[in-house]
Amino acid sequence: MTEENAFLEFVGDTPTTRLIDFLITGREFDYTLTDLTNKARVSWTTLHRIFPSFIKNKIVVEVRQIGRAKLYKLNINNPLVMKFVDLHNSILLAELKNTTKKKAKVELMA
Repeated sequence: MTEENAFLEFVGDTPTTRLIDFLITGREFDYTLTDLTNKARVSWTTLHRIFPSFIKNKIVVEVRQIGRAKLYKLNINNPLVMKFVDLHNSILLAELKNTTKKKAKVELMA
């Protein structure tokens, strides 16, 4: 089951962009790798292939550990990440404005 997502339509629906979209949307929370695979719709193998570059580029940071599970969070202190967040917000805002205009136009016609 896939949901419509203006951000993914704009930048392309790939595992990396799905992961970025999920982390930006839930940037206040921390996640285990298992959470990320399930909630971001990225396979375990793919996550283990792309996640090291997220850590290396400081897109995510480890915030705590519960037992053997490490929890990661979007690094909002990274200027590059904040540019991603700004892009994400701009795309969603533009889509919201576009939808609102369409809805107002339909209501005027009715």
